[in-house]
Amino acid sequence: MKFDQFNATLTDELPPPGITLSLAALWYAGKGDWEQAHAIAQDLPTTDGAWVHAWLHRQEGDAWNANYWYQRAGRTMPGVSLQEEWDQIARGLLGEF
Repeated sequence: MKFDQFNATLTDELPPPGITLSLAALWYAGKGDWEQAHAIAQDLPTTDGAWVHAWLHRQEGDAWNANYWYQRAGRTMPGVSLQEEWDQIARGLLGEF
């Protein structure tokens, strides 16, 4: 699946079948369902899951918690907008960079 296809599914009721849990969490975040996104991301023991989890706490405005999860993901908090980072995460999880 490509980024544009993934992004287009945000109007659907459910995430696309066959995507990873990290992408599913990001998908729910993209739909504005922070609670569902967080419920998925907080249980993922992967660096991808930690990256999504970090973004969620950044969106929430909890910089301390976000930085903790960025560290777990092997990343630092970026200086781009939340939307730009959401796009970067989606592209990264979809293997587009």
